[in-house]
Amino acid sequence: MNYRTMLLKCFVLAAASSGWLWGQAAKPDARTADPPKTTLEEAAKGVGAAVDPKTYKIGPEDILLVRVWREPELSGPLAVRPDGRITLPLVGELMAAGLTPEQLTASISTVLAKFINRPEVLVSVQAVNSKKFMVSGEVNRPGAYPLVTPVTVLEAIVQAGGVREFANKKKIVIMRGAERLKFNYNDVIKGKNLAQNVQIEHGDHIVVP
Repeated sequence: MNYRTMLLKCFVLAAASSGWLWGQAAKPDARTADPPKTTLEEAAKGVGAAVDPKTYKIGPEDILLVRVWREPELSGPLAVRPDGRITLPLVGELMAAGLTPEQLTASISTVLAKFINRPEVLVSVQAVNSKKFMVSGEVNRPGAYPLVTPVTVLEAIVQAGGVREFANKKKIVIMRGAERLKFNYNDVIKGKNLAQNVQIEHGDHIVVP
């Protein structure tokens, strides 16, 4: 191999090596690349209980998630105290019970606006502890259930796994305080006497004999 041929090969190798290096440098490092931008609403999707933020009324012992965009020290889970209040940094005490998540979001935003320019706040319900109903007796999964969304008697029984084979489906009772509401499962599933398929209220106890 003469000197000119050797020099040409060295040049080609150097160019190829440089091109590979340039290609590598052009690719962003996955560890240092900027993360995709998301809105506060997108970040909160799929978080918490499936409540309607426009209609659900927050109650004592519910667990909330308060998020303030770009303010991690102001964000986090909060339990609603028995007196219905929550405490937030900068904000202080606020009444949460009786408000919807949207209303509480607006309330927190109003107070934070005194300290932060155009705060972006989102309140979601992580766990419903304030509203429950009970299903007992001849059902497949007896126990207490959170009352997250409006539920009828039939839907409540379905949540509890449905009635067992030897249940007395005609004499189901909903205990509501001192009131006793009768429910005939057979009639309702046939589309009869549907007025008895009332919506469940907090504290109701469905007994399937």
